[in-house]
Amino acid sequence: MTRRRHPTAARSAHRGIALVVVMMILLVVIVLGVGGAQIALMSERTARYDRDYLIASQAAEAALMDAEFDIRGPNTATNSRTAQFAQGNDGIFVSGCSSSTNTRGLCLPYADTAKPVWARVDFLDTSTSAPTVEFGQFTARSFDAGSGIRPARRPRYIIELIDDQSLGNNAAGGQVPKMYRVTAMGFGPRVDVQVVLQMVFRKEGG
Repeated sequence: MTRRRHPTAARSAHRGIALVVVMMILLVVIVLGVGGAQIALMSERTARYDRDYLIASQAAEAALMDAEFDIRGPNTATNSRTAQFAQGNDGIFVSGCSSSTNTRGLCLPYADTAKPVWARVDFLDTSTSAPTVEFGQFTARSFDAGSGIRPARRPRYIIELIDDQSLGNNAAGGQVPKMYRVTAMGFGPRVDVQVVLQMVFRKEGG
């Protein structure tokens, strides 16, 4: 006697298999969708970070240029201190960094050499006794900062007096000529996005 499978049972089995296949396909689609969304979100964050980093870098570069005007001129500020950067006028620089009005941000190395001056200075300090110079303070140059897609605040810098050890620059009498190391911090659209740049500057004509 031959047993015949009931058609209803066969259809139910096919439906069960089809349901499992559909669920697996749906699960794969969901995983792919979530993965794609995460990749898109990560790409957007990366692009935003690159943009913010570029803004901060440009701000720091602007501060280096402002420091050059501070040292060499010309500038239109009524409190310009260009004349103070004459060779031999080392007394205006103090150990650490000065926070006085006319000598603000002018630095000499600390007695201990555990860390360089620029690594100890608080560039986030914007108070009236800050040891750093705000962009335009001694040059009267303008800088667009504030909310939106621009630096959250003006960049700041310090100027260190250091020995000029370049070949052929040893003056008579054993006096080593001086030059300036400028360290600047620029900010992105958020204050926590920061870029620090340095340059060494030798003033022409002493």
